[in-house]
Formats: sequence, C-alpha cells, structure tokens
Amino acid sequence: MSAPDRSSPALLLGPLLRHVDPVSATVWVETDRPCEVDVLGRTARTFCVGGHHYALVIVEDLEPGSTTPYEVRLDDTRAWPPEHSEFPPSRIRTPGHEGPFRLAFGSCRYASPRTVEDSEGIPPDALDLYASQVAALPEDRWPDALVLLGDQVYADELTKRTKSLLHRRRDREQAAHAPDDQVADFEEYTKLYYESWQDPQVRWLLSTIPSSMIFDDHEMIDDWNTSAAWRAKASQEPWWQGRITGGLVSYWVYQHLGNLSLQELAENKTWQAIQGMSADDPTRDAEPMLREMAELADAEPATIRWSYVRHWGDARLIMVDSRAGRVLEEQHRRMLDEDEFAWVEGAMRRAVDEGVEHLILGTSLPWLLPHAIHNLERWNETLNVRHHGRWRGRMAETVRQAADLEHWAAFGHSFERLGEAVTRVARGDHGRAPSTTLVLSGDVHHAYAAELVQPADLVGRVHQLTVSPLHNQAPHPIRVGFKIGWSRAARRWTERLARLVKADPTRLEWEKKAGPYFGNQIGELVLSGREARFQLSVAEQGDEHLRKVLDNPLAGG
Repeated sequence: MSAPDRSSPALLLGPLLRHVDPVSATVWVETDRPCEVDVLGRTARTFCVGGHHYALVIVEDLEPGSTTPYEVRLDDTRAWPPEHSEFPPSRIRTPGHEGPFRLAFGSCRYASPRTVEDSEGIPPDALDLYASQVAALPEDRWPDALVLLGDQVYADELTKRTKSLLHRRRDREQAAHAPDDQVADFEEYTKLYYESWQDPQVRWLLSTIPSSMIFDDHEMIDDWNTSAAWRAKASQEPWWQGRITGGLVSYWVYQHLGNLSLQELAENKTWQAIQGMSADDPTRDAEPMLREMAELADAEPATIRWSYVRHWGDARLIMVDSRAGRVLEEQHRRMLDEDEFAWVEGAMRRAVDEGVEHLILGTSLPWLLPHAIHNLERWNETLNVRHHGRWRGRMAETVRQAADLEHWAAFGHSFERLGEAVTRVARGDHGRAPSTTLVLSGDVHHAYAAELVQPADLVGRVHQLTVSPLHNQAPHPIRVGFKIGWSRAARRWTERLARLVKADPTRLEWEKKAGPYFGNQIGELVLSGREARFQLSVAEQGDEHLRKVLDNPLAGG
C-alpha cells in the first residue's frame, strides 16, 4: 500500500472496540482533524471537543458467533491497521461462538514507560505483556471481553514526560491556578489518555477485545469523594472546578461513551445533541455542552448514571459506579444514592429472570476486604458518625483520609444492602440462582480471592475477586499491612476495637481462598456452562513474561 498523502487525516488514538453484542458493535477513534470514519462500510462523522476530534462508529448487521476482520478508513484513506504490524488483524468477534467465555480484568494502570529510565522502578506493564501473550495464541483462546476497573489514567501522579509537557504548556497565570505536577483541565487530560493508550500492544488489544470501563479516584484525584470533609476542603481549592470538570468531560469522551449500548446511545440526550451539532458542523465545539453536563453531574450526581450493564449470553456484567454518586452526609453515608442502588438491584433481578449462569458485579473498590481492614473501616465510620463535629470525630476523619478507609465497609449501610441483594440472588429468592455471583474489583494494589460462606443457605457461590495493579506497585508497608489484614490475630484485635465503639457487626462471613499476590497482574475468568475458574498472572521486576500463579475453581467441575 502506498504511503498516505500528507494532507490525509490521521488516527491519534484507537480504534477501541467497545460495546459488542451478537449483531452489532461500536468502534471509537480519535483523529487529528474533522473527517468521515469508515469501519466495514459503516460511517460516522467526527465530533469536536476542546479542539480534538472523535468518532463512534456503529457497526450493525453482524452475525452471532462470527469473526470479522476490519480496517479503519479516514476520508477513504486506510488509517488502521498500521503497515507492517506484528499483530494479527483487528477483528470483531460477536458472542455466540462455541467454547468457554473468557473475561480478562484488572485496574490501576500508570502509563507504561517508553524507556528503562522512565520505568521509575515499577515492574513491567501487565497489560502490555498480556497483549503480546494473547496475540501469540489461537483465536479461540483469546478473551471475549476486557474489564478495566478504574485508574485507567493517573491525573495526580504524572510521568516525568508528562510533567515536562505540562510545565512547557503553562504560563505563569495558568500555573498559579493549577496543582503542581497534576493535570488541570480537559486539554491536559487528553495527554494522559494519549500517553496511556498509545502503546502498540495496548492499541492492538483494545482494537480487538471489547472493553468495559469504570473510573476510580485517580481519574480525578486521590481519595476522590472520601467524605464530606474531604469534599469541602477540595472544593475550596481555586483549581478544583477546572480539574473535576475536565476529568468528567474526558471520562465521558474517552471511557463512558463506549460503555453505552446502541439503545442507550439512542436514548442519551447529550450524545444525540452532539450528533445533531456535528451533523450541521463537525468543527463546532461540544466542550461547553459537556462542561455544563460535568458541572451538573458533580453538583447533583443523580443527574447522570455512570453505572451500566453488559449482556454476554450466560454471563451478565453490572458495572457499578462506586465513586461519583456517593452520598457523603456523615449521618447518611451511602456508596450509591437510593435511585442508583434500586437500579442495581433491579438489574440483578432481571439477570436472574433471564436465567444467567454467572452474575458479575464490577466495582472499582472491593466489597469483601481482609477482615482486619473491614473492622477498621467499620470502627472509623462509627466514630465519625457518633462524634461528628467533636474532637473524636475530627481525629477519626484524619485517620480516614490518611489510611484510605473509604471502601464499601466504610459505608456500612451500603455494604449490608449489597450483601442482602447478593445473598437473595445466590439463595434463589428471585428464581433459579446463578451458579456464581462474582464481585470484581481493583484499587488495593494486590490480588486475592475470597468467598462468602455465611449465610449458609446459599445455592449459588459468591466470590470477591480483586486484581490490582496492571501497572503500578505496592510499597512494602502496604504489602505487610494486607498480609497482616487476613491474620486471625489482627481480626480478633480489630473486632474488639469495633465492639468498643459499638459498631454494628455484619451477619456476613467470608474466607480468603487465595492471596495476597503482589506485582503487576491481570486476572481471567473462564466460564463454561455453570462452571467457572479464576486465573491470575503476575509480572515482577525483571520478568519478560507473565507467570500464571493461580488457577482456582469457583463453581462446578
């Protein structure tokens, strides 16, 4: 193929294969100028946000269980795949093929280094290694889905390269209103996504394996929405409004839009308005509209639902936003507001009604923690609630923020409500119980598997599967803390501490089945009928390949 004309549009990021069902798919791209994007003869005009250009191509009329290689053409010039690519052709694989369903998952991916000097002592990127591993496998061994559970980019922990770029961009006035060595607005967020997703391995993987994503805190800032006190302090910063607005706009563009099904896209007023705007003038900037959406979403979280559902035949993913929609009033703390929780419970019941074998809940923060850490979070929340505004409450708030005590256990009402919803499903209260209910999480920079063992009358099995990080590291004190967190001695001591402040005990009981594992890592679920397995692969410093360290049956077999 001859080299494209220098005046031809170019692909900056993507393609990202996003929502795939048995007969359709969406493909997301970023281009360097307005153009028409073609995938398998289906076209879409780009839309503009902050001077950047994007498109979401809807590919319909596919066959269930089919495999279709594809190219991306920009104004009828081929832009993907790159010439002389070492990877197999990108392809759309629709659900319905024979064999097990394979789902890869993980979280927390600091941008992969370009040189040894850039590595900053972090072990090899597990997602890069996984992509190379998948590319060498027969297609029937490829994963069917990739679930990314938060911290896809780090807005507050920048690489040396990005710090240098931002310092050159900012003049004195901008720097005075921006946090040092952190991104400040939408334009700077675009640099994070470009840096994180431009690896050849990851670009190929995301072009071939449908991805489902949800944010955690570092897409915005460390400990985002930990508490009302945290939020009140952050909101006083002169740079905060630009940060949260830029973060939510960039998340909508780069992650959330691709999470939506065709029906949700048709019903999404923001997307339809952008489509209408770009149809009239593809250079008209949608950033003001999206900024207004983001400001409202931050001030009134109920105005947008970031949670969503993915349908995969016998498996169903319910992805739960456990960051943006929190209720932070100290006396009424909730991980989700009432309407959002009711939506999650309704989605769980519908999954049972439709006879799924494996119900998967995605939440960036683990639900079932090591027992000692769970007890500490219950102790801390109780102190905050009962002594709010007094010195004990202020002390507890300081500990909460310093020790990151902000998981489901730190929202006791929500922890128990999710437990009730899960056990009702696993007990068969809504109909035939799925073989497994699986809670997939990240955040805590190590991996473990735990199983719910009380109540004892469950028909289906309930597991917490936590995998983190894809590319980061846990400092030595964190490793020690999580190892101790599962010990009987630490559990007994923290139970006494929780009883001392009269924290409400939970009726649930869970046991660690595997872990903790450290290093950069990626997990896989292998689902076949009512059987399920959890596999974990890890890379430590100096590794050139992933090492499989766990192959654990979850149900059946």
